[in-house]
Amino acid sequence: MDKSGPVIKQAAQLIRKARCAIALTGAGMSVASGIPDFRSPGGMWSRHDPEKVASIHGLKSDPGLVWQFLLEADSMLKKAEPNAGHEGLARLEKDGYLHGVITQNIDGLHQRAGSVNVIEFHGNCREYYCMECFSPFPAEEITTDSELPVRCLQCSGVVRPDLVFFGEQIPSEAYKAAFELADQSDLVIVAGTSGGVVPASLIPPRIQEAGGLIIEINKAPSAYTSFSDVFIQGAVEDVLPAIVQSLS
Repeated sequence: MDKSGPVIKQAAQLIRKARCAIALTGAGMSVASGIPDFRSPGGMWSRHDPEKVASIHGLKSDPGLVWQFLLEADSMLKKAEPNAGHEGLARLEKDGYLHGVITQNIDGLHQRAGSVNVIEFHGNCREYYCMECFSPFPAEEITTDSELPVRCLQCSGVVRPDLVFFGEQIPSEAYKAAFELADQSDLVIVAGTSGGVVPASLIPPRIQEAGGLIIEINKAPSAYTSFSDVFIQGAVEDVLPAIVQSLS
């Protein structure tokens, strides 16, 4: 990828002209941070059955097994650091070009990079609560030595992270905030997401149908590529800093 090439300049010009630009991010955003796409070869789903370890049915039927998986995932997430792609989006927001990030990721790396207006569409792995009494559970109490499944200090119910498991609905607050932001936007930067997960995948075409534009940044063509206004084939950690540089 030519970091100063015409497609980078075209994307920068569209961002500069936009009234309200936002970003929609997915798993590809955090690969350079050491978090592999769970669906890719060698990813989590090649070693675990998501129905057993990442679904609400699995959590209810075998919470101990799910918690073994959660601790493995948590260990990986804690080692991850924001990459240049996260920092690029944070810079775009700081400079007034970006009005918010809607992310499907649960790793918190956007906030750690400096992004302020972040809607976590699928929740996060930083906050926990009891499935029975809904009391918050302190994350610092969860360690590799914890008895599994982790249980509530108040009622002994099973504790869970505040994320969306397979088979669950998107929390109404996150859903409403995401689509309200989308409806205010006239440009969306699709970064590191292939468009395979509904309902987040509906956001870019919704913006385009209302007259907005789509800039797509992905390593390979995706469900969005055929109708994206600009498609930049490359890694987000390379492309986003190049766009920031072009805008400066």
